[in-house]
Amino acid sequence: MKVKELREKTIAELISERDKLKKVYNELRFKKIVSVVENPLQLRAIRRNIATILTVLHERELEKIKEEINKLEK
Repeated sequence: MKVKELREKTIAELISERDKLKKVYNELRFKKIVSVVENPLQLRAIRRNIATILTVLHERELEKIKEEINKLEK
């Protein structure tokens, strides 16, 4: 998933995407413990996608805080 694509999505879409990826990640972790996973590198990719989404969400929070500070300063 490209960062540019994620920045175009709304906060609600990002949160729903994060939740979906977390669910898939947990299922794969469980499957890895119980049996064999076809592509173990998929776990790493999902974990990195989750981290990217969390980074974009954090950037949005910081932007809101900066806007509020700028409003208070004016």
